This record gives sequence, C-alpha cells and structure tokens, in this order.
Amino acid sequence: MACTHLDQLRSIRPPSGQLVHREECTLCFDGQDSPTGVDVCLTCFNGGCLDSERRHSILHFEKAHHPFTLNVKRKLKPNAQRVEDEEPPAKMKKLAIVEECEEDKYEHVLTIRCWLCEPTGGRIIPDALQDPQIKALTEGVMTSLSSARQSEVKSWEEEIIPCEHTLMLQQESSGHIPASGTPIIRSSPSTPFNASLRKGLAHCRLCDLKENLWLCMTCGSLGCGRPLYGGLGGNGHGLAHYNESGHPISVKLGTITPEGGADIFCYVCDDMKQDPEVASHLATFGINVQTLSKTEKSMTELQLEHNLQYDFSLTSEDGTALEPLFGPGLTGLQNLGNSCYMASVLQTLFSLKPFQERYQTPYAIAHTRSCDKLPAECLECQMCKVADGLLSGRYSVPSTRQTSSGGAGESGLLYQAPTPVFQDGIRPVTFKTVIGKGHAEFSTMKQQDSEEFLTHLVQTLRRDVHKFKSQGLDVKDPTSIFSYTQEQRLQCSDCKKVRYVTESSDIVSVSIPAAETGKTEDGKAIYEAVELVKCLDALLGVEALEYACDSCGKKVVALKYVFLRLSYTLSVSVPLKRSQTKFGTFPETLIIHTKKYQRGDWVPAKLDIPVILPPGDIVGFNEEHLGKGLQDGEVELTEAPPAVPQANAEALIQLVSMGFPEIRCQKALLATGNESADMALGWLLEHSEDPDIDAPIRPAGGAGAGPALPEPPAELVSMLMDMGFTSLQAKKALRQTDNNMERAVEWLFSHPDDDGSEPLPSTATPSQPSTSQPSTSPGTKDVPIKYKLKAFISHKGPSVHSGHYVAHIRKGGEGEWVLFNDEKVVRADEKSVEELKGLAYLYLFERI
Repeated sequence: MACTHLDQLRSIRPPSGQLVHREECTLCFDGQDSPTGVDVCLTCFNGGCLDSERRHSILHFEKAHHPFTLNVKRKLKPNAQRVEDEEPPAKMKKLAIVEECEEDKYEHVLTIRCWLCEPTGGRIIPDALQDPQIKALTEGVMTSLSSARQSEVKSWEEEIIPCEHTLMLQQESSGHIPASGTPIIRSSPSTPFNASLRKGLAHCRLCDLKENLWLCMTCGSLGCGRPLYGGLGGNGHGLAHYNESGHPISVKLGTITPEGGADIFCYVCDDMKQDPEVASHLATFGINVQTLSKTEKSMTELQLEHNLQYDFSLTSEDGTALEPLFGPGLTGLQNLGNSCYMASVLQTLFSLKPFQERYQTPYAIAHTRSCDKLPAECLECQMCKVADGLLSGRYSVPSTRQTSSGGAGESGLLYQAPTPVFQDGIRPVTFKTVIGKGHAEFSTMKQQDSEEFLTHLVQTLRRDVHKFKSQGLDVKDPTSIFSYTQEQRLQCSDCKKVRYVTESSDIVSVSIPAAETGKTEDGKAIYEAVELVKCLDALLGVEALEYACDSCGKKVVALKYVFLRLSYTLSVSVPLKRSQTKFGTFPETLIIHTKKYQRGDWVPAKLDIPVILPPGDIVGFNEEHLGKGLQDGEVELTEAPPAVPQANAEALIQLVSMGFPEIRCQKALLATGNESADMALGWLLEHSEDPDIDAPIRPAGGAGAGPALPEPPAELVSMLMDMGFTSLQAKKALRQTDNNMERAVEWLFSHPDDDGSEPLPSTATPSQPSTSQPSTSPGTKDVPIKYKLKAFISHKGPSVHSGHYVAHIRKGGEGEWVLFNDEKVVRADEKSVEELKGLAYLYLFERI
C-alpha cells in the first residue's frame, strides 16, 4: 500500500544551519555502523536508534509526533584506505576541523520511513528517494555539517575578536625601526628591518633573543615575550615595556602572514585579540606584510604541540604490554581533542554507586520519556546516555577498525599485546556540548583543569536536581556524597569571646609544600616526598588574622583555629598539635585535591612532588575531629549590626534633582542594584503608592518598623526562580549578597535547607548560647569513620593548561586497579599504580 503522506514529506525543507544528529542516537551511542543504523528525524533532525530494546526512534515519534525519518547506515567501501585503520591518536593534531568527504570511504544505505502509516516502527517508503524534492531533502541532510562536527568546529576555531584597544590604537611613531628593535623616528623609508625579519636578525632591545619577539604597535619597541610552552625562551621584556609605557597592543613577529594574520596580544585585556588594520599599523614601522612569511608557531599551535608530548605508558616494568579490558564498566572515552580532563572525571564519577543508581534507575528511563527538551539539549538525558555507554558494556568490545591478524604493526599497535587491539570507546560529543554551553573554558577544545571541571559538573548537576525537586519529583542527588562542613572557631585574643562559622564544601584542597632536594641530569628539580596527613594538618592549622573585634571594639590579632588530626587507621593514634576548629560533618566520599602548582610568568607551573599515602590507603577520623559548636563557659562573639546599604551618590543626586524625596530615591537605587538613575526612575514610578515607600531603610535582619531592605530586582529574582528556587529563597539570597547574581547562586547551594523565610527579631540575651550551624548540614556526624582510596586522577605535563589526564580506579572485590587512558582501558600493573598514586592530582576516598 502506497504512502498517502508524501505531499507532507515534499514540503519539508532541507536543514539550514540546524544541528543534524546523523552520526549517532542522541540517547545512546548506537551509530551509523550499528545493524539498524540511525533514524534522523526530518522535522527536527534528532537522531534515534531502532534497537529492539531501547527503541529511541519510536520514543521520539511518540513524544514529538514528527512523521518522517531518514534511516542512515554505512559500510566501508572495499577499496577504501581508511584513516581509522590506525590506532586513534591520543590528541588531535589539527587546529581546524574540516568535514571529511565520507563518500570516498563509505557507502550509505538510505531509507525513508513514514511513522504515520506505521506508528509502531515506521513504514519504509521504497521509492521515495526517486522523487526529486525528497532526494534534495535527503542530500541536504547528508551533506550538512553533522552535529558532532559542528561542535568540534566551533570549539577548535577559537573566536578571536577585536577589542577597543586594537580598534582605537594610537601610534606614536610614523618612522621605521632598525633590527635592534629600538624605535628611531626618521623620514627616510629605507631601513633594514624587513630584511632583518626575513633573515632572522631582529632581536630584543634589552637582550639577544631572536625568537618569541613581540613588537609594540604603539611605539615600535621590540621585546622578548614570557617563557612559553615547551621551554621556548623569553625574559618578559615585552611585558616590562607595557608596565613602563602602558602601550597595550603587541604583535608576535614570526606569526605575521601576507594575508594579515598574526598573533595579537592586548595586555589590558590579557588575551589574544584581532587587529583588523594590522597591515597598515605595521606599515607605520616600515614592515610590509606582503614580504613576510610565517616562521614561528602561533600560541595555540604551541599549546597543542606541547600536549602531544605527554602520555602514560601502556607497558609494565618488564616491557610487557598491559592487558586491554572489556565489559560492563570498562568502556573507554575517545579523546575529542584535549578532553582527557573530562574523560578522567566521568570515569571516576561513574565508578561510584550513587551515580550508577541515579542515572540507570527507572526514574532515568522515565525522564527520557517525559523530557520536553530535545535530548541533545538536556544534561539529564546526556548523563543517562553516558551512564548507559560506560556501564552497559555494549560498546566495550575489541575494535573492528583494526586488523586482527598477526603481530605488532599489523594490528595497529607498536608492540605485542595479550589482546591484539583496544576498543574504539564512545564519543561523548553531545555531553561535552551541553555541559560546556555558555562556559568560557569548557565550551572550547583547550586543555582544562580536571578539578575545576569536576566542581563545575557537580554544581550543574546539583542545580538540576534542585529544579526537579521543586517540581515535585522524588530525585536523589548523587553529588551529596561529596558534601561536608567545616567548623571554624575564631577567638579574640583580647576579650576571649569566640565565633563559630560553618562552611559547606565538596572538595578538600591541600597545598603540597615544595622542598627541592636536587636536580636530575637534565636539570629537572627533585622534590622531597610529603605525607598526605601532614598536608591536611597544614591546611587546617592555626591562622592569625588582623581583626576589629565587634565586642571590645579593639583592633587585635585573632586566631582562627582549623584542626584535623588523622590516624592511619582508627587503631593507631598520631600525636599532632591540637587546635580548636574541626569538621562539622564528614562526607560519604572524600575528594582531596593536591595543589602542586606555583605561579610562573605565563601559566601556573606544576611541580612533581611525591605524596605519601597512609598504609593501606586508609584515612580515619574519630570523635575528637568532630566540631560541637559553642561550648559551656564560652561567650559568643555576636555580629555587629550590619550597615545601612548605600545608594549610588551620583545617581541619587540626579533623582533628587527631579523632585523625589531622598528616602524614595535611595530605595529605588538599592532595589535596582544601583544600576542607573533611569532604572531607579522606573521603579519609583511603579512603587510610588507603596504604603511603606517612606519608611526608613533598615539593615538586613534589623528589627522595627519598615522593611529590612527594599525588594531585590525583579529580573534577578525571576532568573533564580527559573533555576527552580522559590521566590522567598531567591529574594533572601539576593539580599544576602547585595544583589550579586553569581554570589546569590553560591549562597543558595550552600544553604540547601533554607526556605527563604526571614527570621523574627532575636529575643536572646548576649549570654544565651546560640549556634551558627544550620539545622541540617550535609554529610554525617557518625564517628569513628574510615575512608579507603577508590580512585585517583593523574596528570602528566608542566601545567594545567597542557599535558594529559588519566584515571586509575579500583575495581572488583579484590581491589584490582584499572587504568582509563581515553579509549584505552587496561589492567594496571602494581608498580606503576604505586608510582602514579604518589603523583596524583585528585584522590577519591570512599567510606568503608
């Protein structure tokens, strides 16, 4: 029976700029190479699988009722020489992604399905592709930039734009400069500088360096840059010139091309920028870009090249290849281009039971059915997808892209291995796009800090959980296992009164002291090993603070006591100096971040300082480590009354000059965040009839008539409510943070049990004890408590901006260690585990 809906199909236009998800299903990692292929919706271009169990294409029709799909399958042409015949590189090597021509390597089998004719599986329309209009539609789908490629293109092609300093550049000299780099004002156009550039004779004006040179675009001063990736020399004389002169723009010689391309740096913006008039600006100094060629790598090229040098060995001490592993929970993640920081964090999180249960539960399945977003735009859907990909084991199989015959070389490996090939792993492209959306760093393909990404992911997941709960859904928060509180005790050294402050956190960051003991033959520093327990002691030690005491009114030195004494196990006592601030609660899962970096001239430099873990990798706490708040005999140091907030003086004068009472003008400015007189004027006109418009402004929490503070800006309240918070919570958070949106969000997440209601005026006398600890704090007060090392993330490379991350995770009852190195998943040998354990960047301990 012929399809009666072809006219509807002919009316659909080919994609124009939309994301086309033709490479894989948006809810699982089944792709074009799977037996059933990928169904691309011809209305919204979502990708769905036809697997008999998951049925994501059918699910999409049931939810969206989009009538037609294009099924895409592909297979390798017999004579194709595939790039994939080689083992995938650990890092991408190209700076821009160009869409490869799949027709040269693959042949595609395309099928049109009508879901109106057969809602349970889609009826195939055999001759649909013979119709010219339908054929044009399918060609548009197949030739458009796929969603995965489009994300990579946007991420790799870093957007460098002009700034006000390049657009408004004022040049002081119209003369030419000689090879020494010292500006000389002269009218004669004949100078040797162009020739000197071509011959590589130009050098810094203050030293003899002839590479990594930066030309001041204001006066023509030539100075060397700061030390760069890979040991490229520099003494910072270009930066010194900016500090002396304030001239903001410099261009890196050697990167200038005849087309006008060049590395332009703005010292004021502290970033790479674009100069649309770079050719004419350089001509001021006698530099003709048409005569130059690019002789040095750009900043981005230097970073990427530097990252390629770092990887972790896949052989044991005796040279034997480590055994590749396959199965559930042993799926690798392909490197998308400097995405190893993300892969190591995801592998670690999904090794934890709360994350496995959260994103593989019936709720997670129900969410994919009820979600009103496209899966490619929903973080919850993508977390479920990643969980399924990593934990199901369906994608953890030996690669079919490598030949299975013979030994090394024929298998694509450089060495003999017990198993001939690794797995392909899965490509979390859509997840990376969603979690990085709107973030200045994680939306790019640059290398990032795994600890910063972990923090960002935890906060984002927690925000979504809060939103779901506000909608009445019974959702567990898997990130709550990391939450704990730390109780700090502040005591005035004069009046002896005390104040207790409880802070919530997820990660314990400890500084690792650097004590250099020597150098290697190649000049690399060797550092003394440091015990992890002592690092924690240093973090939680006594700190002296200059402090104006609210009670006695004197400016004194107050001591902030932060205390943690650890025992290797609960049966062994370690005598350490006693202090008076302790943990308020303990987390279920303890994350320790080791800070081994020192600030360099260009980027933070990482120090390879060995860390000694306790015997058995076990850390323990007992009752003396647990804070108990204000004790008998202690007198609490009460907070000083908060000051009345101040309105913008200039805007206040403008409003008062219009004839409005000063008290109303102050309220209007405070209510609109001191943005402008115009915004405050609108608030005045809207609230002129409020009964308390002329009541005095009182500090937050103050007693008496009138409001404690004017209402926060309505638009900020609305933004917080869109995140799932109530109106009361949003308003209280904004009041507590002076209408600072970012701080308000942090306040809300650190006070998850605060319903937003304002407290009644206190009736307690100064002698009555109170506590600053919230009624419900994250974590547990159960002691004794022990933790054992579950996983650690290691980093190889000199900086957080370069290098490579891997994760080691303890699997199984016997505690076998598994190395997750992008798509390579291998059984780790004991010696390398012990070595890398001491050099780890993040440690994750589970409660036992």
